[in-house]
Amino acid sequence: MNFSTLPKIELHCHLDGSLRAETIIDIAKKEGISLPAMVKEEIQSELVAPLDCECLDDYLKRFAIPNLVMQTMENLRRITFELFEDAAQENVKYMEVRFAPLLHTAKGLTVEEIIQSVLDGMEDAKAQFDIEGNIILSCMRTMSVESAFEVVEKGKAFLGKGVVAIDLCASEEEGFCGKFIEPIALAREYGYRVTIHAGETGIGKNVLEAVELLEAERIGHGVFIKDCPDAYNIVKEKQIVLEMCPTSNVQTKAVNQFNEHPIFHFHQDGIKVTINTDNRTVSDTTMEKECTIVANEFHISEAVYQQIYLTSVEASFADAATKEKLRKYF
Repeated sequence: MNFSTLPKIELHCHLDGSLRAETIIDIAKKEGISLPAMVKEEIQSELVAPLDCECLDDYLKRFAIPNLVMQTMENLRRITFELFEDAAQENVKYMEVRFAPLLHTAKGLTVEEIIQSVLDGMEDAKAQFDIEGNIILSCMRTMSVESAFEVVEKGKAFLGKGVVAIDLCASEEEGFCGKFIEPIALAREYGYRVTIHAGETGIGKNVLEAVELLEAERIGHGVFIKDCPDAYNIVKEKQIVLEMCPTSNVQTKAVNQFNEHPIFHFHQDGIKVTINTDNRTVSDTTMEKECTIVANEFHISEAVYQQIYLTSVEASFADAATKEKLRKYF
């Protein structure tokens, strides 16, 4: 299969993990921001997590540098545009990009200005390239419950205008869902769709609680349902969609190597899986690379890829007209 020409859909991609190294250097020079290096190859080594990361927290250290240059409306708009441009160049037809607005307030931007800037960048790209998209607002699990309420409240005005869902991300501790029941319930009431990072580290029970307590429709990663029968069963029975990210999962040690990844076993057993990059820069990857890894490791046919593609269409938070358009690519 030639994945460079096949249509692709990405449902799990972090904005701050997907910056071009050249853009970081360019902005840093213009704004006098100090970086560990000003040469593309050297800064790239600071941005990309190795395959032999110790754990998720080690992987997450790579986000410090990108956030230095994501503190103005102009920069956020540019960075978002470039991400959608890069995706469109590899035949991604639809993309949901997630980011945590509260990480971009260091220079005084309001949450509303931050969200609008990202939406503007997406719309700029949609106008120029054959790609559709939406935005997911992430709340940081390492921040307070009040901060999650703030994102939910301030993002509400953008529902129906490109913002489609709420997410919880960052370091994963056991039992985090209980802390965020109220803000996520309010988000659902307002009309946000819900996707939750869970089961990325060795805590399958978090997936169970994300579905039971937060009513998650999709789960970011979900690898560790393999070790928690209750979580596995609820995902299968309720047809909760897993946003799986093979390279990232090897880097964070959710799995030790690609051939141990459960994505194909899950698919064969009737669990709905999708293929995603997680972070294009931090994982040094593209959708073409991720699809190729899955195809090569598990010898999947084009028919199986088509099933996963169509699962991604149905699981997307796109409107009916966009879904119909995306189905027609196959």
